[in-house]
Formats: sequence, structure tokens, C-alpha cells
Amino acid sequence: MTSTSPETSHVGVDSSTPTWPVLSITDLVVEHRREKTRDLFRAVGGVSLTMQPGDTLGVVGESGSGKTTLAMAATGLGPRTSGRIELLGRDLDTLGKRQLRALRPEVQVVFQDPHGSLDPRQSVRSGFRELRKLQPKRTSWISDTALLEKVRLGPEMLNRYPHQLSGGQAQRVCIARALLMRPRLIVADEPTSGLDVSVQADVLDLLRESLADSGASMLFISHDLAVVQNLCSHVMVMLHGEVVEAGPTASVLSAPRHDYTRKLLDAMPGARWREKQ
Repeated sequence: MTSTSPETSHVGVDSSTPTWPVLSITDLVVEHRREKTRDLFRAVGGVSLTMQPGDTLGVVGESGSGKTTLAMAATGLGPRTSGRIELLGRDLDTLGKRQLRALRPEVQVVFQDPHGSLDPRQSVRSGFRELRKLQPKRTSWISDTALLEKVRLGPEMLNRYPHQLSGGQAQRVCIARALLMRPRLIVADEPTSGLDVSVQADVLDLLRESLADSGASMLFISHDLAVVQNLCSHVMVMLHGEVVEAGPTASVLSAPRHDYTRKLLDAMPGARWREKQ
């Protein structure tokens, strides 16, 4: 099966800014071998994109569309079959272990399951302390209590363990840990999908405020186009491992070109009203 992105997604390029893209992906292919049949399955086929500093890109698609596989490959946490990935202008294929280790703090991931992301044996304070030991210069910019205040948690949370936190509280702690490293890129993989609707809104507001304060870019993975609409300036729609549509979020929502994008829009409250306008 041949699979190629219909276009390279250039997100928010500002030619007046003399800096490297935060993330650049060229013709990314990820293939997996099925356990039973041992044949190859192409999870991501020929995807390309470019993110500049401050960009917020939402990658949206149904389960199995390849969006999480793309995100994990982009951060070096997942495998890739071919293609080029550059983080902050550094080609991952040319970096040694020491160079990769130095680059990792620039990219932080907020996963779907907050409790699964936290060490059950560590209190919130101990988790912060561990990160500070690993990166003392990078993390000295803020105290633990001030960091918790940024994510709308009180200082009493410092002595709590993951099992003592609600889903929303645990996700806020994960966001705080990411912010502590002052990353240039935050990858958020379905960070609100397991939370109540009201808690989802709070976490999304928190992410929006955090990006505005830090100036970091964000690659946001979601199955929900409505969430992407409220958070991301640009969107990339994936289906069966391929990009079927990409561009500024407002443009994609007002004039979708692909049937699958229109299907996602149909699931959004008020979508038909927007299309008629």
C-alpha cells in the first residue's frame, strides 16, 4: 500500500523570525508487523509537517488513524520505518546518546492516563525533587508551591501520592511536571479524554494559559475536533495513517475539503450552522 501526505503542513510560518522550526517531519513512515500473520501494517504513511515556535497543531482522527503513532515517533519515543525528524533544527538520526539526552528536556509529553504517568511510590513533592536533581539549572526558575499555583493546585498537594489525587488533579500534576522543564514543545496525547466534561474544560483552559505564559509550541492529539477547535490554531486530519486535510483550524472548519473531515464536523454541535455561514 502506498501512502503519501497530500501536502506538507506548514503551520504558522513566520518568515520574519530567524529561528529553526520547533518540529519538522518529512515523509514519516511507521510500519508494524502483525503478531498473528507477521505481515506489515502501515500505521503512518508519508506524513510531513512543520511547526514554528508558538504554534499549536491539533492532530485529529478516529482510533487507529495513526495520530498517536505519529506523535510518539516525532518525540523519539516510538519507532519509525523511514523519514526525517528534526527537533529544534537537530536531525534525530545524526545525534548520539548524549546529544539526545540533552535535547529531551526541550520536549515534554502529557499522556492520556495521568495516574499511569506518575510513580505510585512518589509523592508530588518527590516527583518534583527528582526532576530538579536531573536538571537543576533548568528547573530553578520556580518553587514547588508556585508551580502548583500555576496549575491551580494548593500546596497541600505536595505531600499527596497519585492514588490520593483525582483524575483532574493528577493531570494537573503531569502538566506541572512538564512546565517545570520549560520545554520548547509540549506533546499532549488525548490529555482530557478520561476526565469529566467540566474537568476537561478546566484542563484545556490550563493548557491554553500555560502556552501563552511560556511561549511553548504544542502538538495536541485528539479524536475530538471540537476540542481542537477551541485550543489549536492549526489542525491536521488523519485517516488510516495518512493526512487527508490540513491548515488553519478556522479555514478547515468553515470549508472542509475531505468527506472524513465533514464527517467529524457533523459530530460537532453547531457544525451545520457554521457551514451555512
